[in-house]
Amino acid sequence: MSGQAGNTLGRSSSPRTYGRVFLDIFGKQLIVGDSVVDKKQLGARDMIKVRFAAIICCLLGMAIAGQAQQKSESKSYVLKAARMFDGKSNAVTSPGVVIVTDGQIVGVGANAAVPAGAQAIDLGDATLLPGFIDAHTHLTMMYSEDYARAALEGLRKPIPEMALDASVNARVTLMAGFTTVRDVGSAHYLDAGLRNAINRGVVPGPRMLVAVHAIGATGGHCDETGYREGALGPETGPDVGVVNGADEARRAVRLAHKYGATVIKTCATGGVLSLADAVDTPQLTQAELDALVDEAHALKLKAAAHAHGNEGAKRAVMAGIDSIEHGSFLQDDTLQLMKTKGTYYVPTLMAVQGLTEQIAKGVAIPPAIRVKADAAIASVHKTFAKAVTMGVKIGLGTDAAVYPHGRNAEEFHQMVDLGMKPIDALKAGTSNDADLLGLADKIGTLEAGKLADVVAVPGDPSQNIRQTEHVFFVMKEGKIYKNEPAAK
Repeated sequence: MSGQAGNTLGRSSSPRTYGRVFLDIFGKQLIVGDSVVDKKQLGARDMIKVRFAAIICCLLGMAIAGQAQQKSESKSYVLKAARMFDGKSNAVTSPGVVIVTDGQIVGVGANAAVPAGAQAIDLGDATLLPGFIDAHTHLTMMYSEDYARAALEGLRKPIPEMALDASVNARVTLMAGFTTVRDVGSAHYLDAGLRNAINRGVVPGPRMLVAVHAIGATGGHCDETGYREGALGPETGPDVGVVNGADEARRAVRLAHKYGATVIKTCATGGVLSLADAVDTPQLTQAELDALVDEAHALKLKAAAHAHGNEGAKRAVMAGIDSIEHGSFLQDDTLQLMKTKGTYYVPTLMAVQGLTEQIAKGVAIPPAIRVKADAAIASVHKTFAKAVTMGVKIGLGTDAAVYPHGRNAEEFHQMVDLGMKPIDALKAGTSNDADLLGLADKIGTLEAGKLADVVAVPGDPSQNIRQTEHVFFVMKEGKIYKNEPAAK
């Protein structure tokens, strides 16, 4: 074909031209611009271009149709129960009513407007609450009572198998009512991959903030210890979170952020489950912690510090850390500094419970770990009770994987047993954690405009906190993942 129409389909044709090229399948004609052209008039090269344009047009049409279908499938729910805790009030209220449309809460309370066609779900003698939040998990790690076997499996198990195991942990955690977690230590970028799979709807699980890996000193709790030199390959460095000096601390934060971290985790002191360090010794200098926290905050990331010992924890608080994890041996001076600076304390009492159960079962715990476990168990309960009395901000975090995944909600009663009011424990696992994670504008309370993360438990958890362990309804962003008969 010659003339203007031929030039339209030649090499000089602009991308915009293809938007006006359509294929009349039934008439075996082409509509190009405003003219109709018989297919026989076109050369092979032009036909390829036209077919390509036709395919693009078809795909575009399908996409538009799909979007229109999604918009037409708007879904509203009216969730009803005998009572409700909104995540911020000082008491449970009655009745419990939450209106959900398209994954968001649009109304709360008996006087809330109900959209036409909304599906009513009456959960009976139960309490509606915001989806629970766990600020300290390890979903990509497996609970084990065989330390030697766990170490061997860590070397032998293929990474894809680890990923599949992690997806099971994620589902169990969601079914327990935890719709959001802050996952503070992994390997092989398993946590980032799990988060992405959950976000794409490939596997069910909680919303995840991930650290990629923790950052600490050579030979410290965040390093691989207990092996002969060279057994695991070259010496570890900032690419896997092992640092020496302020510049390396900054680099490690930047690398973690580059590869998907949405929170930064550091080890400011020794730990219980590591083999080569004392549990309470500081492991990063003030300069290293200052650099790490400064870089995290510059990247708009929150930072959490594993810290059992007082001196290391104090350095982290001085650096501006957002939370102290474990805090077994915190002294009054550091607790007061935390209160003054608004630093959260995440005590991970379920980690202590998990270790206590192992000791009671006679599990063969390595001697170096057993000594540290005994010391931490003897101290952390007193530290927590003191933090409550002093008015330190407290968030709920459990150290999931030190106990079997899915028992996260037992942290609520652990806190109440040590003197915290039940309503304050509920806040710790909802609105407090949302604030700690920097997500208070999206989750943590039952309010219009928030994401529809809603759980239900039997009875009244403000009267019996252990009802939180019997979640029978779970909604995350408006999607129902669990709706079972309430336990009697």
